[in-house]
Amino acid sequence: MPRYNPSEIEPRWQAYWDEHKTFATPESPGETKRYVLDMFPYPSGDGLHVGHPEGYTATDIVSRFARMRGESVLHPMGFDAFGLPAEEHAIRTGEHPRIQTQRNIDNFTRQLKMLGFSYDWDRVLATTDEQYFRWTQFIFLVLFDTWFDHDQQKGRPIDELPIPEDVQSQGPQAVAKFQDEHRLAYLDDALVNWCPNLGTVLANEEVVDGKSEVGGHPVKRIPLRQWMLRITDYAERLLEGLDDLQWPAGIKKLQSDWIGRSTGAEVDFYVGSDEHYERWKQARSASGFPADPGDDALRVYTTRPDTLFGATYMVVSPEHPMLDRLTSDDQADAVRQYCEKASFKSDRERTEGDREKTGVFTGSQAINPVNGQPIPVWVADYVLAGYGTGAIMAVPAHDGRDFQFAVTYDLPVIAVVDPPAELENRDEILAGRACFEAVGKAINSGEFDGQETPQVKAKITASLSESGIGKGAVNYKLRDWLFSRQRFWGEPFPILHELDEAGNPTGRMRGVDASDLPVRLPELEDFKPHGRPEPPLAKADDDWLYVTIGGTKYRRETNTMPQWAGSCWYYLRYIDPHNETALVDPELESKWMPVDLYVGGAEHAVLHLLYSRFWHKVLFDRGHVSTPEPFGRLVNQGMILGEVEYSAYYDENDQVVSAKDVRKAPEGGRQAKDGRPVNSRPVAEDAVKKKGESFVLVDDPAIRVESRAHKMSKSRGNVVNPDVVVKDYGADALRLYEMFMGPLEATKPWSMDGVGGVRSFLDRVWRMIVDDNEEDLVLQTALVDQPCDEDQARMLHGTIKKVTEDTDEMSFNTAIARMMEFTNFFTRCEKRPIEAMKSFLILLSPYAPHLCEELWSILGEKESIAKQAWPVWDESALVQKSIEVPVQFNGKVKAKIQLPPDAKPDQMLEAALSDDRVRSLLGEKTIVKKIAVPGRLVNLVVK
Repeated sequence: MPRYNPSEIEPRWQAYWDEHKTFATPESPGETKRYVLDMFPYPSGDGLHVGHPEGYTATDIVSRFARMRGESVLHPMGFDAFGLPAEEHAIRTGEHPRIQTQRNIDNFTRQLKMLGFSYDWDRVLATTDEQYFRWTQFIFLVLFDTWFDHDQQKGRPIDELPIPEDVQSQGPQAVAKFQDEHRLAYLDDALVNWCPNLGTVLANEEVVDGKSEVGGHPVKRIPLRQWMLRITDYAERLLEGLDDLQWPAGIKKLQSDWIGRSTGAEVDFYVGSDEHYERWKQARSASGFPADPGDDALRVYTTRPDTLFGATYMVVSPEHPMLDRLTSDDQADAVRQYCEKASFKSDRERTEGDREKTGVFTGSQAINPVNGQPIPVWVADYVLAGYGTGAIMAVPAHDGRDFQFAVTYDLPVIAVVDPPAELENRDEILAGRACFEAVGKAINSGEFDGQETPQVKAKITASLSESGIGKGAVNYKLRDWLFSRQRFWGEPFPILHELDEAGNPTGRMRGVDASDLPVRLPELEDFKPHGRPEPPLAKADDDWLYVTIGGTKYRRETNTMPQWAGSCWYYLRYIDPHNETALVDPELESKWMPVDLYVGGAEHAVLHLLYSRFWHKVLFDRGHVSTPEPFGRLVNQGMILGEVEYSAYYDENDQVVSAKDVRKAPEGGRQAKDGRPVNSRPVAEDAVKKKGESFVLVDDPAIRVESRAHKMSKSRGNVVNPDVVVKDYGADALRLYEMFMGPLEATKPWSMDGVGGVRSFLDRVWRMIVDDNEEDLVLQTALVDQPCDEDQARMLHGTIKKVTEDTDEMSFNTAIARMMEFTNFFTRCEKRPIEAMKSFLILLSPYAPHLCEELWSILGEKESIAKQAWPVWDESALVQKSIEVPVQFNGKVKAKIQLPPDAKPDQMLEAALSDDRVRSLLGEKTIVKKIAVPGRLVNLVVK
């Protein structure tokens, strides 16, 4: 029987699209362009699971829809292929990372093609392709060649950096050093997350609870000379640029919070010899606030300079560069041991609000600049080197963390902001037994007493500035981007370090000439790390490691770039992937950019998106791109969870309850009309309550419990392979189900029953056109070559309108629901106009492309349905021209008449009494009363 068979249909149409390059990108976009981009995947050995295609299906629908509406579409795919997993595999097996990476890419490509996505496969790229990372290295050289002009708020070539006369007088080496200190890409001694087992530095996001995300190995904080990118110079522009982006508000807020702009003051606390304090104050008053506080002062940044009179101690981070100088001999062992323990803690561990505060007294005192009082200096891990200046003035009366620390170590707590009189614990605050973090009037603050917080802030800042001990400042939580990895599987830096005649580094460096790019990875005998903070590339042979240019010998940089590097700019290379002379052709870039729609997971809300925006702004400043922002509209697809687990239940305290202790909620209990619990509590972030389910404890029916769905993971065994779904149900069913589960942005549990339901819909679409009861392929006899009647036209054009608007808004689930209504309606029709069926197939084709291509062909069309114009609805067809109104005799329906929807009562009665059927039934009867309800009925009371 000619029944719908996806396993036969789908591969055939995928081959057709490949052969005919159906989805090739135009050489140059027309008047209307649409650049639709997915966040490209990391090609792991596990392949795709059903969570991956959700976003890909959404962008595919948008791309197909846009093409059919006459837009030029760029819809590419690639692979983010450098990174730790491939290298860990190489270390375990000895197989080169490139071999496994290519194998994974091939499998991902097979799966993506299996799902019928309309990518332009001639533009596919991987960040590991040498002709790709050649241009990643080129962009790094742009960063290396750029300094940020704060007056102009833009990046400029390093040879335009003004050199002070005193630096010029010291010669070329001093000038080069000054330039190196201002480059956007620079070397610095940075505090890093070092993992000896993995043999590499890890980014903060790669460390979870003091252990590596990959492998769960211990991670230690150590200082190491690293490449850094000066992203902080762009902090203000990164903030301002958010205003014009069509991004989710939550994502914008995350980026804004990550950048963390605040206003306050920088203040120096004297820590030198007591006898020099007055001399230090006089010198500061004469010279003003210096760029570098020197060895005699601890600099802090505070948003609350008004609370300086309440600073009763100071805290420096365990990594603070002045800690050794501050530590007295009798405290040296205690401080050293404390710092060693702190080095194994992640930033998150150290800053958790409810964590017990610990620290050690350094043995030193500092002078509070507003009152001249000496206060102790402590070292504590709740202060981070990477935030502010790595030192704080502690005001325990008005900061929760400082208050906890002060209570623990019996340090003074002095209130300097008067709490409101009506505050319940006001007396406790004034007595130093509680903390008050809000604003108010100053107390215990000398001449500032009685003044409001904003006034005190301004006046104290001005006073400090006048005395050269402080100044107003804007601070950012954002830190410069640590850009080095001690790994093999990454892009080599295109940097050469100069050596003297003895082979020792001179400190000078230069970029590799652009004509000599790419710098390829060397061949290594093994990929194992040393267990020391030394990159594996240092094991390369001398032919790779050393370069001689113009008689000067250089050593290559042996760190590699992080995985983020390749993902920062891939959207640009898709535009012009085969260009050998530029990273992208300027004319093509200006026509395609910015990306019109970018779809991916919310987990990339900050890092990838922020890093990409930073690189793009540098390239914009240097004239390589034409737009200040890379991504116009951003959409985050929701997470698809595993199926609801009925073996595990959770009570109101989030505790697991055994299934044997659970039963369905009894009738008449604390339930709403739909059977669900009344006032049920919100579920955990990674869990979804199954609608309609209500359970209680067997022993206490008053306690509600719930079943949940969890994030897909191998450890839970709830990962669903799309290969299995496609084999059993077809790719179109998988695509359609993922869009029908709910709004794209929502978190949704997977259900194989749901896939089966969508497959049944596709079967109905097939049977609407094909008679599957015949032995051979035969069209349904109901298909006719004639126009739609009024009801059919209204359904057709209503469907075109609804699907068009919903697809445009990416409300895919409601568009599908309307197409299901259409199918149910026309399945009941005795006659189905062929043109209506064709219009419907075009509407459905972005969602279920294989089925629609097949039915389009069966209906006799030769060209791919993907090339057809999108239908346009007729607004007049949506207006109902007549309605059916019952005619009653003494309250019983005896006939039906057709009337205009807006017919008045007199018109309704006139039409009823002139109807042949009504007149026949009326006969000799006498009409006693006439009733007409507009749009509803006509009732004749007769006798």
